[in-house]
Amino acid sequence: MASVLWTPCRYGAKVLRVLGDSPCPAVPAAVDGLPVTELGAYCFSAKAVSGGQLYPPGSPDTHEIVGEFVQQVTLPDTLHTLHSAAFYNCRNLRTVQMGAAAENFGSDLFTNCRSLQTLVLHAAPAASTGLRKLLAGVSADLCVQFAPADKPEAELFYPEYFEYMDENAPAHIFNHQLEGEGYRMRQCFAAGAVDFTAYDAVFAQACVGESVQTLCRLALARLCLPFALSDAARTDYEFYLTAHPDAAFALSIRRRDEAALRVLVALGLPTAAASALCGRAGWSAGAAILLQRPKKAPKSYDFDDL
Repeated sequence: MASVLWTPCRYGAKVLRVLGDSPCPAVPAAVDGLPVTELGAYCFSAKAVSGGQLYPPGSPDTHEIVGEFVQQVTLPDTLHTLHSAAFYNCRNLRTVQMGAAAENFGSDLFTNCRSLQTLVLHAAPAASTGLRKLLAGVSADLCVQFAPADKPEAELFYPEYFEYMDENAPAHIFNHQLEGEGYRMRQCFAAGAVDFTAYDAVFAQACVGESVQTLCRLALARLCLPFALSDAARTDYEFYLTAHPDAAFALSIRRRDEAALRVLVALGLPTAAASALCGRAGWSAGAAILLQRPKKAPKSYDFDDL
């Protein structure tokens, strides 16, 4: 467990800085008997912070886990507030894990976190969380996993979208423009919980403007962990993958995604080119999966067949 600099706050303890020698720290759930409920501003940023006391007292840890050193952070389920710019300029940060209680987020939380790929929520897929507020501050590609008790039950991919102002110069009027279905997907919530039906319904429109790689990621994420997936949505996702097998296999092999490969093999897609790609990538586990073709039902014979 990492050491921390902390200060008391209204509902428990606020962590100001994390100390240790690992780029993948786990913030403790309690400090000096108080639950950790807040993550301070610029906590993992290289920007200097002041004040706080060390926990545990006398800890030999002196190295600050900040900036480009940070790769993955696990926040406690007790945490409910992340103050502004907590991960500012953490350019190598790839994954953040947090609980369902996290619902208050400051501004510029993940500014310049260019490597951020995955957010893991320790919450049931149908639970009300602060995810919608969090997604509002991340316009880049982001994969969200729901993993109560560290067991993934659902996964959603939110593709990048672009937001800009277009000026009508003669009239000096600015028009707000949005480009990309990732924005629409980020609005699919009901009473604080993800509306999976609404999310799946966006796929048809996404097929018009999104890239093949993005659409394959969307389809594979939902089929690998099909929580609340309707038969109609499943058919749409499977049809798209069947129409783009080369892109789907290439994506799965590049990401070393065994679950995605199993989905594609179960669809009966041709695997010869994919096997060759696995060989060039040196991924023997993937090649083994591609050999596991669905077994055909044994034929029963009677005297009429003779």
